[in-house]
Amino acid sequence: MTRADLIVTGIGDLATMAKGPVPRVGAAMRELGRISRAAVAVDQGRFVFVGSEARCRREVRLRSEGTRWNAGGGSVVPGFVDPHTHALFAGDRAAELDLKIAGASYTEIARRGGGLFQTVRATRAAGGPQLLRAAEARLVRMGAQGTTTCEVKSGYALTPAGEIRLLTLVPGLARRTGLRLVPTFLGAHAVPPEFADRPDKYVTALIQQALPTIARRRLAVFCDAFCEPGFFSVAETERLLRAARTAGLELKVHADEFVRSGGAALAARLRCRSADHLLESSPDDYAALADAGVTAVLLPLTPLASFARRASPGRALVDAGVPVAVGTDLSPNSWVESMPLVLAHSVYSARLTPAEALTAATVNSAHAIGVSADAGQIAVGRPADFAVFDVPSVERIPYQWDLAPARVYRRGIRFPPAEPGMA
Repeated sequence: MTRADLIVTGIGDLATMAKGPVPRVGAAMRELGRISRAAVAVDQGRFVFVGSEARCRREVRLRSEGTRWNAGGGSVVPGFVDPHTHALFAGDRAAELDLKIAGASYTEIARRGGGLFQTVRATRAAGGPQLLRAAEARLVRMGAQGTTTCEVKSGYALTPAGEIRLLTLVPGLARRTGLRLVPTFLGAHAVPPEFADRPDKYVTALIQQALPTIARRRLAVFCDAFCEPGFFSVAETERLLRAARTAGLELKVHADEFVRSGGAALAARLRCRSADHLLESSPDDYAALADAGVTAVLLPLTPLASFARRASPGRALVDAGVPVAVGTDLSPNSWVESMPLVLAHSVYSARLTPAEALTAATVNSAHAIGVSADAGQIAVGRPADFAVFDVPSVERIPYQWDLAPARVYRRGIRFPPAEPGMA
């Protein structure tokens, strides 16, 4: 007889996401591993039973101090995995909305010293406690929306020492929030004013002064770079990413967001873990990404926030055989904290099916940040990260734009914690 400290019964529709390859491509993205009239049981933070409620009654017993809860016919999905965030920053850029509405582009605002550079100034000036408090509040709100695993990029210091400082804050954020956080080094987010017109010198500084410390102290899992005109060229991006791979980091690229810069082709050539954005990539790029097994991380709300002409090309990428993941791109430019909202836009804007969107937010997004063994699926032995929604089927989650989870569990414990910082 299996013992459990938490049993959830009355699940009308359970999407385990536990059947099929990782990552999923093509038709496999529509396989949800569903169980109707289901139950799950958790002990010491891990699933010990996943199956029918009738079998759970026969095989599982609740510990004397345990908790039993009835989901009332609701739907359960794995905790969402957000594979692309810039959650660690100070300040905001709400005042830029008037500029955007007047037609100023992201690049133009940055060229005037606003945009990203405004956030850099605020982040450089902020002390560690201030940054931790601000990021913690954002991450806790994200967790309450069902996100239990999250990538966190540096990128708003733009000095070797400042980027290292930001990355050293990530483990503390994980402890304070109770979420699983995956750190990414994004020193090549933009060319800082100190290196204006000398991006190659800045890349050299990142390689010589930041990467050795980051690798030695294991401060990041991934290295990312913003490969766009006005930011970093293909050659500069490739030089940094090759050095990062030599140092032991995995690779990501911000690719083809504003123009077809060659970023997607570079990601395919280097066989990066992911290429992100891809608004201006071509069918030839899709084929190269598919052949290389690179995951496309789409951020379907970012084009809306940037007043872009194009929507994220989800349908085209899935049909081309590329594994697709989706994320919030939480940042001062696109302040999005809700993965359920991302799912809605993945369907209505990027034109994924509801099943594909769920796969993109769980199994494939876990692969995109290297946590497939611990996140994105509901199965015996895995960490008990899951979200419960008061809807009769999982397809209703992206269908209802404003839907929020009724309950979220991180390692079998209700989230958010009763007191911030006490998870």
